Amino acid sequence: MTEEAQYKLLRLLEHNPHATQREIAGELGVSLGKVNYCLQALIKKGLIKARNFKNSRNKAAYLYLLTPRGVKAKTKISLSYLNQKVAEYEQLESEIASLRAELGRTADET
Repeated sequence: MTEEAQYKLLRLLEHNPHATQREIAGELGVSLGKVNYCLQALIKKGLIKARNFKNSRNKAAYLYLLTPRGVKAKTKISLSYLNQKVAEYEQLESEIASLRAELGRTADET
């Protein structure tokens, strides 16, 4: 599981621990099988716990809770993800500035 997928899944579960796997798949734009695989991986790592509860719509639904270890991991992953996005943003800013400068020179030459 990529760090980005782990971040997005942990973030979603933190905000909506009652989400079904189908809802998670729709929210993240991935297959139901991938969600199941990722949830099982997070459970094995000890980052989340899955608890059964009775639900009138669903006989046995799950509540996905971040463990203390999961909260710590999410914080670490969030910082890494933020740093990655800032680096991407700065690279894009640089490319945009170069393109503007290039277009400015081209416009001056015509």
